Amino acid sequence: MSAYTNRAGLQVSGVLADFIESRALPGTGLSADAIWAGLAGLLERFVPVNRALLAKRDGLQTQLDAWHKANPGPVADMAAYQAFLTEIGYLVPEPAPFTIGTQNVDAEIAQMAGPQLVVPSLNDRFVLNAANARRGSLYDALYGTDVLDAPAARPGGYDADRGAAVIAYARAFLNESIPGWEQALAGADHPALVSRKDGGLLFAHNGLHIEIMVDPNHPVGKTDPLGIADVVLEAALTTIIDMEDSVAAVDAEDKVAAYSNWLGLNRGDLTASFDKGGKTMTRALEADRVYPAPVRPELVEGLPFLDATTSEKDSASTSSARTELVLHGRSLLFVRNVGHLMTNPAVLLADGSEAPEGILDALFTSLCALHDLKGLGKLRNSRTGSIYIVKPKQHGPEECAFTNDLFDAVEDVLGLARHTIKVGVMDEERRTSANLAACIHAVKDRIVFINTGFLDRTGDEMHSAMQAGPMIRKADMKASSWIAAYEARNVQIGLACGLSGKAQIGKGMWAAPDMMRDMMAQKIGHPKSGANTAWVPSPTAATLHAMHYHKVDVFGVQAEMSQTPFVLSLSKDCPSGNTEDEKAALRQAQREREESLYNLLTIPAAPRGHNWSDAEVREELENNAQGILGYVVRWIDQGIGCSKVPDIHDVGLMEDRATLRISSQHMANWLLHGVCTQDQIDAAFVKMAAKVDAQNASDPLYEKLEGNSIALKAARALVFEGVSQPSGYTEPLLHKFRQEKKAAG
Repeated sequence: MSAYTNRAGLQVSGVLADFIESRALPGTGLSADAIWAGLAGLLERFVPVNRALLAKRDGLQTQLDAWHKANPGPVADMAAYQAFLTEIGYLVPEPAPFTIGTQNVDAEIAQMAGPQLVVPSLNDRFVLNAANARRGSLYDALYGTDVLDAPAARPGGYDADRGAAVIAYARAFLNESIPGWEQALAGADHPALVSRKDGGLLFAHNGLHIEIMVDPNHPVGKTDPLGIADVVLEAALTTIIDMEDSVAAVDAEDKVAAYSNWLGLNRGDLTASFDKGGKTMTRALEADRVYPAPVRPELVEGLPFLDATTSEKDSASTSSARTELVLHGRSLLFVRNVGHLMTNPAVLLADGSEAPEGILDALFTSLCALHDLKGLGKLRNSRTGSIYIVKPKQHGPEECAFTNDLFDAVEDVLGLARHTIKVGVMDEERRTSANLAACIHAVKDRIVFINTGFLDRTGDEMHSAMQAGPMIRKADMKASSWIAAYEARNVQIGLACGLSGKAQIGKGMWAAPDMMRDMMAQKIGHPKSGANTAWVPSPTAATLHAMHYHKVDVFGVQAEMSQTPFVLSLSKDCPSGNTEDEKAALRQAQREREESLYNLLTIPAAPRGHNWSDAEVREELENNAQGILGYVVRWIDQGIGCSKVPDIHDVGLMEDRATLRISSQHMANWLLHGVCTQDQIDAAFVKMAAKVDAQNASDPLYEKLEGNSIALKAARALVFEGVSQPSGYTEPLLHKFRQEKKAAG
């Protein structure tokens, strides 16, 4: 840790002070004195509120624990339970029907439907890959994955048989999405044709681009009678640069590395060099894509995501004057700040305590984004002058209102217009799910995103009801009634609050990057549910998932859902109830809403007296222990917060802290209720440590899980101290042991 320096009465790590003053501030028009005084003011105002909100979490958990101890097992009297939750302030009244007022939102968020990537901010190569995943080769995505019902590619160069299967699959996709494309290739008109370039065609379908690349001299194009070298799909419309669950950032050096990459993205000058096959490769951000004037200008008028220019570069000119089209070359970028819980030693308060990390993130990530808003770099992210921040792990509307107030204050420090900073609310905590409309209302003029997160949400479900009894097995959670209600309500309430056409309604991650065939079979359920974005684990997965948004008109689905009694009854367009039909619809909607909340609050505890066999207990413990160890060993020893981690069956899964939370909370719950013993848990850790060691044997940086291994101590603490951890979060213990590891060298 670097030495501290005094800034406006705060002790600021030297490495952070140097980054802010020498790299983040120049060009912004802000002085160092102003930014440090602004930070001091933010901390003076918001630290007490932050601490009070965390204390309220603890107080509510104490009351929940007491209630469940007095009423063990699954809830028998839901009316009494809801009355209790209302009495303690866990459930709050729904706001009167409203529509969000967010303005100046980029089209990728408001008017388009497509995949979303989440990438750890600490890895410069990964963030560049993700930012550049706006478009992807369908041929490459099909050739290198298990999607095709055809033999894998033979080694030793291009496999023509595999290539033929790829081309056939792509042709079927084109025929379904833009029938008649072949005639357009021969020169005919087509209703979806946007532009012609170098013999190729640019189409628009369901608001997304499909580009047919023609090159008869290309190794693939020369084998095709039409000379098609590739089919390129618009893929990752948006990407979240993550400073939370997918990174291990425990001190100023880590935070500055993350901020630095975010600054480079906003300036457009971030690069990454790496070795590939013995050669040094350098990666940079993709430029915008330029095409000739539209074939039919009126088609472009319906596509606001096209940046149109004229020879005078006057985007306000009429479409008939346009001489070229410029498409945004990169994924639109969000940044995910940390939540309200954690503090960081990068800045110390006057009393020597650490500053809340979420307040630091709010100011410093917004400061970095000023370089985009002011056009200080080579490329642009937002064309509407907005900064997009995802805020995770908020508990209920009070905490969302705190974020709104904090962002107001950050805008004032940076001299930004009100609501320049937009917010994405992660619906991943139980109190937020149960009060989602009120949470949205608390940020109604800046919200651009709501998203479900199964793993974190399950972790909070278990911790909130920790004293209710032993939870069902982890694999059975997805069939729980609360899960179905949670996923459905997120879309229904989002639509009722007017998010369609203004913001994203999102769904969670497909975690298995090597199982794309299964993803293609299952993840189409997300656009069918009315979600206009969903998380994918890689640029390749983004290209493949993009096909789902050609198969499903998401905004059409949303329009239909918006007319259902459930959604209408919550919206500003709620029927007046003057006719018998309207009265009947409102009664039906009330029943559906009551059932929805009932299901959402149904705790996934096993029936009282339920017993699992010894084999079932051992299997569950080993599965959880392996998942914890496989993740923790990289987090603690190598500072890797997200990577493809082999599961107990050696299937590689993209893991972050959410996986750790659910596994550790499940083991802690079973230990608390006597389903297993401490000795059984330790036995599972010993056995799975050997497996994880074997799975990582080829990693030269890997340190075995043995003896006094700090990673092994961290894994055990996550379980044996799991009941006492705030909301079941893993961050406090991970940070403690990672700092211990770094101190040990």
